[in-house]
Parts: sequence; C-alpha cells; structure tokens
Amino acid sequence: MNPSLLFHLRRRPSTPAEDGAASGPQRWARMGAVLLWPLLLRASPAQASFLAEGTLDVVANVMSWVVLIIGPIIAIGVFLIIHILPEKFAEKRRHPQLPAIKALCWMSLVFGGLLWPICWVWAFSRPVFYKQAYGREVHEEDEPPRTSVSAGSSATSQQPAQGER
Repeated sequence: MNPSLLFHLRRRPSTPAEDGAASGPQRWARMGAVLLWPLLLRASPAQASFLAEGTLDVVANVMSWVVLIIGPIIAIGVFLIIHILPEKFAEKRRHPQLPAIKALCWMSLVFGGLLWPICWVWAFSRPVFYKQAYGREVHEEDEPPRTSVSAGSSATSQQPAQGER
C-alpha cells in the first residue's frame, strides 16, 4: 500500500467540541442564551420615540415651522451683520473714506458678496495722498459748532438745541 494513502485514511483524534460537548466559555454562552430566551420572548415592542403619537406630530409641526420661517430670518440677519463688518471697522478706525466703504458694503450685498473682500482691504488701508490733499488722516465727524462762553458770564448759551423748540 502507498504510504500517502494511509495518511488520508487515518482519523485525527477528536476534541470534546467536535463530539458535541461544549467546553468552558462555549458552555456558558449556550447556557446564557437558554436562560435569556424567555426574557427575549417577553420583551415589549420597540418604540421610535419617547413621545406619544399626537405629541410627536405637534413637535414635528413646530420644528418644521421654525426651520421654514425663523431659520431663514436668522440666517439673513447674521448674513447682514457679517456683511457690514468692514464698515464697522472703518468707522472705528475713523477711515477718511467711510461713506464710500459703507456704499461698497451695501453694493456687495447686491452683487452676491463679490465686492466684500475689497471692502475688507479698503477698510484696513489708508489712502496714500489723502493727508496731502485734505490735511488730515482720519475722518472728522460733522459736529455742530460749539458756542464759546464769555469770560465774565457763568451761564451757558441760551440757544435751544437742534431738536428742541
């Protein structure tokens, strides 16, 4: 007989797991499944929400109105606030060309934000020959002329303010 043929005919020794008897961890897993099976059969059906049917519909309706109405209003407001930031920085720095920067910020809204980077650059830059042309480097607010108090009188001017009559 051929020795290689004998090798195939020889049977391997069997292990307890092959014989049908469970060993250590496998035995505990099978016992756990057998013990938990009655609990699984007694389980209640799963619910997708912690809310009742009617309440879930009301919450869904409220959320849809918030998303459709209030969400866009807030988004537009935030968009406008962000879009006028260059104007606010130019105002804080007293930029001499503040009215032009304000106009460009509003024009940027019309053109879909394409001019917005130009607003930022313009708000943080100083005009080159502005001081030579106008004699000042910052924007001066139009203030009403102050009345001088004479040296001998302690009373202030009796003229009414602009809004008073």
